Amino acid sequence: MAQNDTVKNEMEYTRYVILTGSIEPLLTPLLSRKCFTGKKRKEVANFPPSYSLGKSGLKISKVILGTMSYGSSDWEPWVLNEEESLSLVHYAYKRGINTWDTANVYSAGRSEEIIGKALKKYSIPRSSVVIMTKCYFGIDTTLKNKFVAANDGDWVNRAGLSRKNIFDSVDESIKRLGTYIDVLQIHRLDRETPREEIMKALNDVVESGKVRYIGASSMAAWEFQTLQNIAARNGWHQFISMQNYHNLLAREEEREMIPYCLDSGVGLIPWSPLARGTLARPWSTSASTSTRAQTDWAMDMIVRDRENESDKKIVDRVEELARKKGISMAQVATAWSLGKGGINPILGLNSEKRIDEAVGSVKVKLTEEEMRYLEEPYLPRAVNEAAER
Repeated sequence: MAQNDTVKNEMEYTRYVILTGSIEPLLTPLLSRKCFTGKKRKEVANFPPSYSLGKSGLKISKVILGTMSYGSSDWEPWVLNEEESLSLVHYAYKRGINTWDTANVYSAGRSEEIIGKALKKYSIPRSSVVIMTKCYFGIDTTLKNKFVAANDGDWVNRAGLSRKNIFDSVDESIKRLGTYIDVLQIHRLDRETPREEIMKALNDVVESGKVRYIGASSMAAWEFQTLQNIAARNGWHQFISMQNYHNLLAREEEREMIPYCLDSGVGLIPWSPLARGTLARPWSTSASTSTRAQTDWAMDMIVRDRENESDKKIVDRVEELARKKGISMAQVATAWSLGKGGINPILGLNSEKRIDEAVGSVKVKLTEEEMRYLEEPYLPRAVNEAAER
């Protein structure tokens, strides 16, 4: 192919992406015409497409890298230490997962530090990644207390969503990350602080330039809508995303929160789409001897203590479909989440193999019949107030 033809085709492709925000329709024919050559062509072909986060202009990867397991094993035994974590962040970036979710409380800030170090160590352009972090919980640098929610005693004004703690948390996160925050999420709702104070403070950190957008996590739908209404009424920035608990074993969010978000243009980025790994392995091995299964204090609270008779049936069906399709159970469960529409799940990925699986799951398309087959055994359950609110 002549050089000017290559340039012409690349310009055609670039113009299409700018106008539509999509790479899928033109990717295959353009690659077949060899308009991309060498390393550049290979990288574009391997990258999963980007998607808008809700109705915002922010583009994120279809699956999001969750970094709760990157930091320090002194915080939790199943957490990977710095060297291995850095390598995985870089590998995820190379595979096209350019959206990373962290929190100030993960490993008492060390997860954020690892993201900042990865940007520098691997010379990753800041503009090429989306960094999401959270505030609400107090941070215990001794690593003894994992999630401090009580805004009193030794933790007074160091937890919750007061204007003071929001501003302080943002400044501290920026120091650890070494850069600005793309999406600041409130990890939980502070029901002691006036809602107007919360939303005004969040608006002001965006206006300060330290934060680009705001998001929320795990609360009742009516509470989330109330916060959005306060922001709208005052002309303040509204939340562009909701990080809620949603997977094949926990679908109560489909009653109110998910319909509201889809209707109002809020992006859905659920946490634990594999139910703490329960959907990633056969039921017979659910009581795994892995370090995380044995030491994750939240496993019982979020999954095991809430198991009902439908869970085994669902996990068995995930395993059945995985065998039928020749893919992993994690890919089936992730494909189900993606197949619900408007969802970009956050996945904790602790190996290069898991990262490859996550990227591959974007290409797995379940039929309507397969989606129904996975969902059919589900039995409703009460909302887990401790974990989901």
